[in-house]
Amino acid sequence: MEISELKRKIIEAKEKTGTVILAHTYQEPDIIDIADITGDSFFLSKKAAEIKAKRVVMCGVRFMAESVKILSPETETILPVPSATCPMAEQILPERVRKFKEENPEAQVVAYINTTAALKAECDVCVTSSSAIKIVDKIDAPSILFIPDQHLGSFVKEKLPHKNIILWDGYCPVHAKLTKEDVLECKKAHPDAVFAVHPESPAEVVALADMVGATSEIINYAKAQKGKVIIGTERGVVDYLAINEENGDRFIQLAPEKLCCEDMKKISLEDVYKSIIGEAGEKIELPEALRKKALVSINRMLELG
Repeated sequence: MEISELKRKIIEAKEKTGTVILAHTYQEPDIIDIADITGDSFFLSKKAAEIKAKRVVMCGVRFMAESVKILSPETETILPVPSATCPMAEQILPERVRKFKEENPEAQVVAYINTTAALKAECDVCVTSSSAIKIVDKIDAPSILFIPDQHLGSFVKEKLPHKNIILWDGYCPVHAKLTKEDVLECKKAHPDAVFAVHPESPAEVVALADMVGATSEIINYAKAQKGKVIIGTERGVVDYLAINEENGDRFIQLAPEKLCCEDMKKISLEDVYKSIIGEAGEKIELPEALRKKALVSINRMLELG
């Protein structure tokens, strides 16, 4: 089936079934094209709750679909490809956090939103990459365990030297591949370009950036620039900007062979269509006790952030 015909069928099917399609910015352009709402993970979860959708298809990875379910328990939430996951979200086991809390009862545990529902349920507060510094600064505790991403945690720790922040060994396998040499080589090829990077990247890469921020912040920064911008995050951002902005060729992808999340790219248009008509996908279910425990950490994020 031709892509245009498949897109037409998806639009017809979602209207017929009352399905809302959510798509993370890292998805392929064809997926973005048929989505009702696009953005980063927590933005999508909040929008799903705001519009009170009866049914959503989440074009992203598992923890994102879980986040929708945490905030919108009545919403039927479908993940088109069950194997689409986030390695970082699953690197820290809930049991490890539980043991840490038993041994360190005075500490507070901060979880990056890119974590499983089970891990969120063991933590005190969630953060996004854009709210992490603000929220951690407000936490009054003798020590703070920041999980899972050691690179985002290091970025926060540098900005808040007065806080006793403990880091573990988690990381984003995609962003962690970047090196200082990748950046210097790209800057040499584009000496007039500014450089924007995601804080999930190693410190040596972040140190070379003109701007450090979350996916949505990188997009807004890139749009505001008049000249070339080197983008140091998953290549979906450059794909998105190239299509939606004038002079799209001014957005330069850093290390394109490295900055591609295979899990994010697993979902195809056919997967979306089959999910809408009930022939594919996984309905996300969470035990109510777990959902409520995970919701506590998200609600505290909203309160502090």
